[in-house]
Amino acid sequence: MLVLASASPRRRELLAQAGFQFDVAAAHINEDPRPEEAPVAYVTRLAREKAEAIAKSPEYAPHPKTVVLGADTTVVAPSGEILAKPLDDADAARMLRTLSGVTHKVITGVALVAGDHTEVAAEVTYVTMRTLSDEEISAYIRTGEPRDKAGSYAIQGQAARWIPRIHGCYFNVVGLPLALVTAMLEGIEAKIAQTAAE
Repeated sequence: MLVLASASPRRRELLAQAGFQFDVAAAHINEDPRPEEAPVAYVTRLAREKAEAIAKSPEYAPHPKTVVLGADTTVVAPSGEILAKPLDDADAARMLRTLSGVTHKVITGVALVAGDHTEVAAEVTYVTMRTLSDEEISAYIRTGEPRDKAGSYAIQGQAARWIPRIHGCYFNVVGLPLALVTAMLEGIEAKIAQTAAE
């Protein structure tokens, strides 16, 4: 059984699109970055903490063949600043001004936990955003779309019109790098089967 440790509707949609059968059990953890924490370390830590929280829960802990998938996505400005979800509309505007006219990174940490087995990895995609006017930023914020998005934009939403190019996995920018997740699932399922055979 596969369990998605996330409340993200985008991750649910992507997993379903890829043909996976899964349950959903949202993990609630503190998502604040630690002082001086690098972006890859940040997202992989959160992904692991989400997966471990659900794997250790009373509902799933008794089932070592259950595979729990945790993921966390963040946007990284050219300066190296982690742009998580905006605190408010003013913060969203600040983030969009930071990303306007430059290429930034989107990083998703992925963790799989099944019994004693844990797999952790990260995917990086480079996203170029065209230069935005203050009016475009204000109008976009009024749509409400930036409020729960890392970096204050959704590539699969209205912000798509501002993205002339990406280098890397598109699904990573949406929130879940499907090819990476598939490869990791194959790996951990092989380890589960090997353990069962021993």
